[in-house]
Amino acid sequence: MHDLIILGGGPAGYHAAELAARGGLKPLLFEKRNLGGVCLNEGCIPSKALLYSAKLYDYAKGEGQKYGVSCKDPILDYAAAVKRKDKVVKTLVAGIEATLKKAGVEIIRELGVIKGKVADGFEVEAEGKAYRARHLLICTGSESLVPPIKGIESAMTNREILALTTIPQTLAVIGGGVIGLEMASLFNSAGSKVTVHEMMDKIAGPFDREISQELQKMYEKKGVAFKLGATVKDVAELGAEKTLVCVGRKPVIAGVGLENLGVPVKDGMLLTDEFMKTGVPNVYAAGDVNGKYMLAHTAYREAEVAVNNILGVRDIMEYNAIPSVIYTNPEAAGIGETLESAKAQGMDAVETKLPMQYSGRFLAENEGGGGVCKLVWSGGRLIGGHMLGNPSSEIVTILSTLLFREMSLDQIKKIIFPHPTVAEIIKEISFHA
Repeated sequence: MHDLIILGGGPAGYHAAELAARGGLKPLLFEKRNLGGVCLNEGCIPSKALLYSAKLYDYAKGEGQKYGVSCKDPILDYAAAVKRKDKVVKTLVAGIEATLKKAGVEIIRELGVIKGKVADGFEVEAEGKAYRARHLLICTGSESLVPPIKGIESAMTNREILALTTIPQTLAVIGGGVIGLEMASLFNSAGSKVTVHEMMDKIAGPFDREISQELQKMYEKKGVAFKLGATVKDVAELGAEKTLVCVGRKPVIAGVGLENLGVPVKDGMLLTDEFMKTGVPNVYAAGDVNGKYMLAHTAYREAEVAVNNILGVRDIMEYNAIPSVIYTNPEAAGIGETLESAKAQGMDAVETKLPMQYSGRFLAENEGGGGVCKLVWSGGRLIGGHMLGNPSSEIVTILSTLLFREMSLDQIKKIIFPHPTVAEIIKEISFHA
């Protein structure tokens, strides 16, 4: 008998398992594939490893000349870059497994299927063997959403494109969201002729409209073509050597026995409250399966909330300060409300912005690079922040803290930022608000 059974070893699942074990519980983790889930094995980490190789290649073949550094006839050995990517993933997966074992987490390398309630908890079955626990945490994650387009079976998802070892001459990307833009960036740098097909009137989904437009212009200058308001009906009509489909993801809720417990599901998503509880007592869920914010860092926090409440420590999940990043070159990042979304909700909001070149550190390290940082305020408090320019992925963490703490304009003005840093742009903007 275990205290907790966790279905799924992605960011939410493995983090929850470690926390539960360190909290004195006896957890059992089921994962049919590799620990780390999609993020570590087929998404976040492998894509960033390859994007970094592409960034170095960009500097070697021309960008470096702006800084007085020239390289003669640089070559991107993409197969070698993929080999390095695989090494990075293998190292991190091994690290997770070692950490879990050290914490005393039992791992079953099979698909766990919920069979139902028993007198003292729940029963889960794997390969004909039954396991029981007092609590259940569902972390089955998400999978690529594949639209009903003619010929779509010939297209790649994020899993297949990250496994390529050669560069296609032409690449059609269906979907201009985060994944689509990052892959467009990668293969554009590697030498592919890339076309992005997006059904909306802008790329980057809910990102700030101005930043989305500026990012599009930057990549158009690099040779990426964008077709907005485009509905793809037949993959063959795209005329590309390879096609990537990345129009979204959907929670994995089928085949795990949720119906045997009557766990509430709506629009294909498992419902959870602020404590990460489902509608069934002692059954929790965290990560992509609830469809709220399909981001690894959100999954980590949801796992913490679930485990804390299982341990009897009251904790609640708050979604007001969750950052999003697009790891293109340059990066884009955002958190909270945009001025457009705030106005749509009837909020009395204003926006203050400055070009990233206002930061001396940014200007020193980004020759000829554009970029902008904007903060959104309401009632004298920060409600959103958005930026385009390197290293936005790191700076947005500061905005996350300010937003989570609901800091006022006056409080932000008193924060001392190290000089020179790109993050100083935040304080500069506060003095212009």
